[in-house]
Amino acid sequence: QVQLVESGGGSVQSGGSLRLSCATSGYKYSSYCLGWFRQAPGKEREWVASITSAGISGYADSVKGRFTISQDNAKNTLYLEMNSLKPEDTAMYYCAAKFGTYCGSDATRYNYWGQGTQVTVSS
Repeated sequence: QVQLVESGGGSVQSGGSLRLSCATSGYKYSSYCLGWFRQAPGKEREWVASITSAGISGYADSVKGRFTISQDNAKNTLYLEMNSLKPEDTAMYYCAAKFGTYCGSDATRYNYWGQGTQVTVSS
């Protein structure tokens, strides 16, 4: 059984930083993709970043240079380091997982999701 649990959200001032964590368990395959998505009220869920089991990462244009995705395989934990936060980053953040070599930004292709952690950035 695959489980993902996010933590680390909170409220910060514009320009501040947060580190989100996603504890994972239950992986069945050696090839996988882990991703971060976010969703603001009334908006579509959007891809933020992803990383493959081979360590290859990708980012949405809106967060490039500010966010860093990483994983600690020994701890089975995914991270999202968020710096220079902006009010438009305010959203519920979710970690997600899929198995296989293909990653991508399509949320519908990710089969496992965490419960979400709220990030609020004030101006």
